[in-house]
Amino acid sequence: MSRIYLSPIGAVNGETLSMLARHVGELFGFDSEVSTSFPEPDYAFDARRGQYSSTVILRNLSSVTPPDATRFVGVTGCDLYIPMITFVYGQAQLCGRTAIISLARLGQAFYGLRPNKEVEMRRARKEIAHELGHTFGLVHCGDRSCLMSLSTEIVQVDLKSEDFCASCWKLLDEEIAKAKRQVKRTTVPEMIG
Repeated sequence: MSRIYLSPIGAVNGETLSMLARHVGELFGFDSEVSTSFPEPDYAFDARRGQYSSTVILRNLSSVTPPDATRFVGVTGCDLYIPMITFVYGQAQLCGRTAIISLARLGQAFYGLRPNKEVEMRRARKEIAHELGHTFGLVHCGDRSCLMSLSTEIVQVDLKSEDFCASCWKLLDEEIAKAKRQVKRTTVPEMIG
């Protein structure tokens, strides 16, 4: 059976991980679960920036992806960046199996506001679904309310919907169906004697 695995990288709240696993399972139609936890990714830390390279972490995740994983998503509290960009909320392999999201900038406290768990969870659901959308081949959408619209600041995350637009859903449905057919083809039939 193929599933979506979420793995904490560094200290991540277990309740948050469970909620995100349930959300992506329902949204994408795969079984999902919280998997192996990994330590703080010191190997990806850039002392000059005080941030962690999402590209380096993503490469590491690719090397440890479980064989039965449809998708493998790292969830971290570390602040992520890619070269030439100040920060990223997440990164994914386009049409690949791995992605990572950061919770670092999703909480109200990061912006000097009173913590609000509901707001943080809504943002986290959007970001994990957005990055998983990339793994299924979706690119950034021009519809600003679509979950696949580009977010370079938190207000853009807040303004977009928790759902894909009709065009993105059509493409996503096709890719999910392909992924499920592929799982069926690679499953070894039981021997009946």
